[in-house]
Amino acid sequence: MTKQINVGGVCVGGGAPVTIQSMTNTKTHDVEATVKQIRRLAAAGCEIVRVAVPDEATARAVGDIRSRIDIPLVVDIHFDYKLALMCIAAGCDKVRINPGNIGGDDRVKAVADACRAKQIPIRIGVNGGSLEKPLLAKYGGVTAEALVESAMGHIHLLEKFDFDQICVSMKSSSVPVTMAAYRLFSQRSDYPLHLGVTEAGTPKMGVMKSAIGIGGLLAQGIGDTFRVTLTADPVEEVYVARDILKAAGLRRDGPELISCPTCGRTRVDLIAMAREVEHRLESVSKPITVAVMGCAVNGPGEAAAADVGIAGGDGEGLLFQKGEIIKKVPQEQLVDELFKLIKTL
Repeated sequence: MTKQINVGGVCVGGGAPVTIQSMTNTKTHDVEATVKQIRRLAAAGCEIVRVAVPDEATARAVGDIRSRIDIPLVVDIHFDYKLALMCIAAGCDKVRINPGNIGGDDRVKAVADACRAKQIPIRIGVNGGSLEKPLLAKYGGVTAEALVESAMGHIHLLEKFDFDQICVSMKSSSVPVTMAAYRLFSQRSDYPLHLGVTEAGTPKMGVMKSAIGIGGLLAQGIGDTFRVTLTADPVEEVYVARDILKAAGLRRDGPELISCPTCGRTRVDLIAMAREVEHRLESVSKPITVAVMGCAVNGPGEAAAADVGIAGGDGEGLLFQKGEIIKKVPQEQLVDELFKLIKTL
């Protein structure tokens, strides 16, 4: 089990539930726009949010933003340790910074001391696109070993100043490299892990990469928090993250739809019916499993684990619950009857 850190009241690691993160894409110094987006992210299910802090004007906005939101705020800082100190003083809940990139020991110590005084954790964020040149030369490119060695080097700098409230990420745009790095690190250290596949792309491929990379690690028991990165509205990242947690069996915070593929036995427009059910389930918050099956003969049995379901037939279909058939229903009434049953659960 990993160590546990506390991010503004949200526990990460140490057996705590895996948490969902995202990052704003507004100009952070635009407080109104940033707060508005954070509230949208929180409403979608984001539990920890990160903002970019590239300059002093942005750092000065951090305190105002934090006072107006209800989820922990992480500041993302590159190179300038003074910005980290400003954000820590302003009340951020976590700092994402790489100690090896901010200068000498005095600067690392200053950040570590400030975070320790306010019990603010630090995330070390190693990225395949910005690995140190000596490591690239040593390993012949971006490899799992290079990512882990880079992370260990940054960790050592913080431990040197008696700081261990650390979370680590080692991201690459390559799913196999990313997964191998996290597996290797988890064998060598018990610091909590922030999962992600960086630069995953647009939703078409980005969802696939994240589902395999993040979901695959979570299914192996590796990972304590994560962000899905998509070239899209950040709210989409949160929806995908929730689906990944459901698929990995780690979260039940709403309905899950299961449906069978179409085949030659299908006598109903199963694709359209499944999409209608999926759409109408968006307004349902009950943690139930709903099945949409294309065959009245095998459907109820195949979906016996579902709480409720429908199975299409020729002109009529079946409404069932826990595999037990409740009644036959005219095909055009199947979906309505399904949701009448869902209301009674």
